[in-house]
Amino acid sequence: MDKLLEVKNLTLKFKTDEGLITAVEDVNFSLNRGEVMGLVGESGSGKSVTAKSLMNLNAANAIYNPESTITFNSTEQEIDVLSLKRPADLKVVRGGSVSMIFQEPMASFAPSINIGKQMIEQLQLHNDISKKRAREISIEMLDRVGISDPSQRINQYAFELSGGMRQRAMIAMALSTKPSLLIADEPTTALDVTIQAQVLDLMKDLVKDFNMSIIFITHDLGVVAQTADRVSVMYLGRIIEEGSVREVINSPKHPYTKGMIAALPRLDNLGSPLRPIPGDIPSPLERPSGCVFNTRCEELVGDKCSLNTPSFTNFGETRRVACHLYEDGSDN
Repeated sequence: MDKLLEVKNLTLKFKTDEGLITAVEDVNFSLNRGEVMGLVGESGSGKSVTAKSLMNLNAANAIYNPESTITFNSTEQEIDVLSLKRPADLKVVRGGSVSMIFQEPMASFAPSINIGKQMIEQLQLHNDISKKRAREISIEMLDRVGISDPSQRINQYAFELSGGMRQRAMIAMALSTKPSLLIADEPTTALDVTIQAQVLDLMKDLVKDFNMSIIFITHDLGVVAQTADRVSVMYLGRIIEEGSVREVINSPKHPYTKGMIAALPRLDNLGSPLRPIPGDIPSPLERPSGCVFNTRCEELVGDKCSLNTPSFTNFGETRRVACHLYEDGSDN
């Protein structure tokens, strides 16, 4: 398949008053055109920091390892994302070929400017088109994402729209530049279940219509099961398991993935107790040595887990797990 994105050896630290804090460590993955990838993990796992790295959008105190590379293959050229410095160059991965939708659209739309003006401004920033044409495209996109009476809605402010309508408007704005990659950071968390389902269906349709790739960032494995082709599980800045959605959800291998799935409510047995993962995710300031999950793991392999970082064990071409349980080649 045609590879759109490749991330290699991504390690990112933030310079703070307490010293250097590791947010992402040795992350590697790739994404094909038209593929939907889920990036799953608890809050504090490094999912959003990883996503922002793809747009070179992290704060000024971010320090990337010199070996870290993010390569984006646009239709015109191969782009080394982390080498981009000038605003004119960064436009390609910030709203051009790459767009991002956020968890809370009210924090993304300016409250004192109507949504139409913001959509038009973005289109003119990335394309050499007239204001009239930009408005026409904006109305078309609002209609495409299921907003009724778009020619009137475009004149409204974000606070005048419902939560689901705001999220649709955010998706319309992100898609108006026809990006090759859409990064969706917890896009359904603030929505009720019915609206969630509508937004997820919409995003699946858009993948087909635009041959677009999506990185879906969430802590909700149920959402990933409905939308993604492939899933990567993150914990404390490291990818610890990845594979097809069906493989990972039906047959999880890493103890953390098993714990996440065991913590989900079961509709077929409503009386069964929930099984939360013991403990809390450690602070990046107190990052464990060895396997980053060893302080909460119930399947420790002696002292090895606290002393040595596990390498990946491959199970077929697309499945891999970073856990000492499988280093001898066994399939526990």
